[in-house]
Amino acid sequence: MSGSTVTRILGDTPGRVLVRLVLMSFVVGVIMAALGIEPYDIVASVRRFVEGIWNLGFGAIDRAWRYFLLGAVVVVPLYVLIRLMKVGGGRT
Repeated sequence: MSGSTVTRILGDTPGRVLVRLVLMSFVVGVIMAALGIEPYDIVASVRRFVEGIWNLGFGAIDRAWRYFLLGAVVVVPLYVLIRLMKVGGGRT
């Protein structure tokens, strides 16, 4: 990949993107630590929420999930291919 292609994909040079991500991660980490929030707490809360909805017994959720997965199997690869063709073709 040429440098300009990487820059187009990331939105800036890789070094600047990396520095920005490191700084933002540090700031968010400090804020979360000050609030007493741990990453595991977030994951556990989302898991409990999904399990709670699932345990309500809605068969529609199971069907909706299957429809989502069925569509994603087609849509996501097509999106990636189209995006790669646009980046390779020089259009943004």
